[in-house]
Amino acid sequence: MSRTALRICPLCEATCGLTLTIEGSRVTGARGDGEDVFSKGFVCPKGAAFGAVDGDPDRLRTPLVRENGRLREAGWEEAFDAVAAGLRPVVERYGPDALGVVLGNPNVHTMAGALYPPVLLGALRTRSLFTASTVDQMPKHVSSGLLFGDAHAIAVPDLDRTDHLLLIGANPLESNGSLCTAPDFPGRLKALRARGGHLTVVDPRRTRTARLADRHVAIRPGTDALLLAAMAQVLFAEGLVDLGGLAPHVEGVEELRAALGDFTPESVTAACDVEADEIRALARELAAARTAAVYARIGSCTVPHGTLASWLVDVLNILTGNLDRPGGVLFPLAATARTPRPPGPGHGFALGRWHSRVRRHPEAKGELPLAALAEEIDTATEEGEPIRALIVVAANPVLSAPDGNRLDKALGSLDFLVSVDPYLNETSRHAHVVLPPPPPSQSPHHDFAFNAFAVRNQVRYTRPAIPLEPGRMAETEILARLTLAATGMHGTDPGAVDAMVVEQTLGKAVRDPGSPVYGRDPGELAASLTGGTGPERRLDMMLRLGPYGDGFGARPDGLTLTVLLAHPHGIDLGPLRPRLPAPLKTRSGKVELLPAPIAADLPRLRAARDERPAGPVLVGRRHLRSNNTWLHNVPALTGGSNRCTLHVHPEDAARLGIRDGAEVRVKGAGGELVAPAEITDAVRPGVVSLPHGWGHDRPGARLAHAATTPGVNVNQLLDGTLLDPLSGNAVLNGIPVELAAAP
Repeated sequence: MSRTALRICPLCEATCGLTLTIEGSRVTGARGDGEDVFSKGFVCPKGAAFGAVDGDPDRLRTPLVRENGRLREAGWEEAFDAVAAGLRPVVERYGPDALGVVLGNPNVHTMAGALYPPVLLGALRTRSLFTASTVDQMPKHVSSGLLFGDAHAIAVPDLDRTDHLLLIGANPLESNGSLCTAPDFPGRLKALRARGGHLTVVDPRRTRTARLADRHVAIRPGTDALLLAAMAQVLFAEGLVDLGGLAPHVEGVEELRAALGDFTPESVTAACDVEADEIRALARELAAARTAAVYARIGSCTVPHGTLASWLVDVLNILTGNLDRPGGVLFPLAATARTPRPPGPGHGFALGRWHSRVRRHPEAKGELPLAALAEEIDTATEEGEPIRALIVVAANPVLSAPDGNRLDKALGSLDFLVSVDPYLNETSRHAHVVLPPPPPSQSPHHDFAFNAFAVRNQVRYTRPAIPLEPGRMAETEILARLTLAATGMHGTDPGAVDAMVVEQTLGKAVRDPGSPVYGRDPGELAASLTGGTGPERRLDMMLRLGPYGDGFGARPDGLTLTVLLAHPHGIDLGPLRPRLPAPLKTRSGKVELLPAPIAADLPRLRAARDERPAGPVLVGRRHLRSNNTWLHNVPALTGGSNRCTLHVHPEDAARLGIRDGAEVRVKGAGGELVAPAEITDAVRPGVVSLPHGWGHDRPGARLAHAATTPGVNVNQLLDGTLLDPLSGNAVLNGIPVELAAAP
């Protein structure tokens, strides 16, 4: 007999509510939850394929341990014994930085990935941290840190109330949104148009989102910062700057005016390949709108001036008075956020507190560039020990980082590698121990990360839809045990990790005069926590201490886990509201419009006005039915338009003698590959496009379906040397390539 259960979808940032159909211990169907307070029944093809993802036969069911050069199945105790024996000697002999940690994108899609890696990193005290952020969004974190003093203070567009939306390098009709959590992003854009609003899309490709727009600007890849700087210059030159209520919270307006004074539309038009009149029109339309929001994503981040582009997005929002304004861009307030403190100066945001060994890349937000991981393993210097052991959690950097071939070899040279991953993929095949988490249906879910970027304040939690199968271990326990094994406490009860976090958090809260539990007994507070597991107790604690919480009884009508469980479709906490100056943590206590690192990087942007590509440049692209590399192993999510083809404009194809469907040789600084051509005017002339996450042809991986149509690894065209200097983010778009019809 079948039954239904609710589950928040973990397959992209939209976090839609699902209703699962379950037969026995198998998910047989998934549809949108029509009563979900946030997604209201919306579901995309990935969510509809939840059952196929959950039941993929290639998912590992037991740990793997390397013996005599080969991986074999093992029990959990043996696996963690091997982890402790492999990691601790490295740390004890060479120091904590010889143990690296790589965190992949799926970490922010699970409760375990949100709750335990911070504990692991705090205990290890390693500076060798690499995450997916530096091949994606780090420029936005850095620019937010410099502007607002907090790298996580990211203002999101108020999609449901804005009158004018300017999208740059974003394709939410395919991606469902990113750093802007919005179920049914396509429907929200259509609603904007229906209410008379205006949508402008700046993108070198005529994406599905661009086809929906009132205005599409086919900019030359990598020149977003120049376009945005020129728009800001127009606002100043034409007297269109109007901070409105922001004025008391902003400093550096006149300094910014002077710094951008020479970025006229005429000075950037040749580089951007956008006419000066159109640049002026973009600025005037933005200033004239009753409310407006500028939003940019990965296309503007993964370029040489990614941090400057991200900074200028918020500069435009500020200069038009649309920051912290309904209908503009606002700072969400998640239910598990820290209790709001009285506004005032903070510690600010610092870059470069330490550097990588080999090329001396500065850290950003505690991370080193993922593009530097291979050299930090395979290159000896006098600056310290190379990385000799690695913990990889939910990451496949062989495909997601530049120059996967070099990283592939480097991983094979490690003294020890432990991978937490449900698959034996292109990275985990090198592991000495693989620890597989259970399918998502057997895990609880709360979106700690994405609620901080949501376009509406709300809170939802779903318990496991299916009980944990015999022989499997909860992902929360896996990461708790990994933390203990890596930090010299192997054999300790894994519940001790949660107990320690609760004790430390409540101990700090009762000493904080701004906390609702100031002066109370932390032991008494801990005893009152509810929840059937350690992670649930931690969630209850965060909810109760949070901005909507009951303050452990101080606010009787406040939020607790018990209250949340009584609302299985979630609780709506209302639209985003103005919050300044509360989010500001700068040393001045104000928005610092022209931070010193930004000002120091502007000469590099000025020089870019004279740069022109000598030949074609490469950009990536996103498919609606794809997200991370492992989704290519699900038959329901491959085929159709989700193919690894090279998009080529008809003019370029004719000039180079490339036929539709024929093989094309593509050469970059890091290597070359061959991919089938798909001739289309969806890309502008001089631009070609390949999707990311493919290249499933390496021996030893167990991704049976993905291997039938492996595609090519676009990141192999990169040698890892091209980075945005402020953020360390890899440059993945606007890359010069050479094309030729393959023999």
